[in-house]
Amino acid sequence: MSSIPEITVPITKPATEWVNGRALQKVSPQELHARVQARCATALGAWADATASGRVGTEWEFRVTPPHEPTRPLVPDVAFLSYERLGYDEDEAAQIPYMAPDVAIEIDSPDDRRADIDEKIRVYLASGTALILLIDPRQRTFTAYDSAGLQTFGADDVFEHPALAKFSVAVASVFEKTKPPQR
Repeated sequence: MSSIPEITVPITKPATEWVNGRALQKVSPQELHARVQARCATALGAWADATASGRVGTEWEFRVTPPHEPTRPLVPDVAFLSYERLGYDEDEAAQIPYMAPDVAIEIDSPDDRRADIDEKIRVYLASGTALILLIDPRQRTFTAYDSAGLQTFGADDVFEHPALAKFSVAVASVFEKTKPPQR
């Protein structure tokens, strides 16, 4: 019985992922990306805490293994991992989980190649991720990918998905700028 090797990449800041057969170092985000990432993490984190359903993190490395493929690192912009799959007290295992997140949020950046995004979506789904949410800040859309296909949500929509029971967020709220106080 042969074992499938694990792909290792250098430890870097920002993190390095394995996508389409090559090591790709993530790019430090610009303000719009960072703001959208923070809004998503805040909303998802508040839901996870209120429902005691799991952990939320940004730039959290996961070691994912699609069937019959090597284990490789992926680092979603925002991730949710349920206590059901990880366990509440699994602090050491949570540092770099050897499983796919339940939900991976990727925020589209101008430098992202579509082929790389598609490959990450494929790998997440094949590795057991229930929902991949691709957010496009320029178009102000969410595209939800799951085993049934994809669905796009526009700025006038409220996002909800069965993988995040009782979670909802107005799509437009993720993209809004905070207005300074009147003086």
